[in-house]
Amino acid sequence: MRSITLSSPAKLNLFLKVLNKRPDGFHNILTIFERIDLSDKIHLTLNSSGDIRVRCADPHVPSGPRNLVYQAAKRLKEDFKIKDGVNIDIQKNIPVAAGLAGGSSNAATVLQGLNRLWRLDLGLVQLLPYAKELGSDVTFFMYDYSWGLGSERGDSIQKLDVRTKLWHVLVVPCAPLYSREVYGELRLPQGKTGHRKVLTKVDDNVSIFIHHLRQADISAIGQGLVNDLEAVVLRLFPALEGLKQRLKSLNTQGVMVSGSGPCVFGITETHQKAKDIQNILSRRFRRTFVARTN
Repeated sequence: MRSITLSSPAKLNLFLKVLNKRPDGFHNILTIFERIDLSDKIHLTLNSSGDIRVRCADPHVPSGPRNLVYQAAKRLKEDFKIKDGVNIDIQKNIPVAAGLAGGSSNAATVLQGLNRLWRLDLGLVQLLPYAKELGSDVTFFMYDYSWGLGSERGDSIQKLDVRTKLWHVLVVPCAPLYSREVYGELRLPQGKTGHRKVLTKVDDNVSIFIHHLRQADISAIGQGLVNDLEAVVLRLFPALEGLKQRLKSLNTQGVMVSGSGPCVFGITETHQKAKDIQNILSRRFRRTFVARTN
């Protein structure tokens, strides 16, 4: 086998609490990941030159070492002394730096694809350290989970036994925001007073939210959406507040910024309702999508 084409899905965060800052500069979080059917296509082709070549028509996607897919390929190639190079062609459908983790998903997909193309026969346990080194969100995409609970940096993943499929309308303004910018502006309460009490409350809240997901209680899910990064995103990009209010006015069941934004999503009861809202908002916003739990 000399080539392979794989789908690389996006994610939404329906619940995201930032617990504290870690000694390594990252943050401990508790988050619920939802994999959705908005996805990129990754085409991998071996080459005899030994080079790693990344190509993508989107000008915001770097073609060299700054791209996580390049880093993923380089680490595997060096560690396992692979002579073949690889051409990595990315068909980008997930907006860049939107809070949808498209780059992280691409990196996970390349790890999985090259494991097959280079016949490394690595199991998940062996691949996970590569994912964790590349980025906090990469790990979730190494699992074939529709729903996952992320802890620590978001890279410790527990499968959620949830069968609910949600419909969403997503709106992504043409203004990228990068996670490092958003986390850099995050201000956490100082001191440890009541720290254990706070953590207990977070655990209780996430358990209640998971219960609503399992019951497919769309109204309760919409009311229970949480994102501790949203206030920072709105401060950096105040126009998103108007977009949130517009989505709410269209009778969605819940509206929130996903992750570090600027994607704003709304939950709808049906596919048709999501399409109707998309038709209205696409007159103003070019990047408007309908997506479902994948």
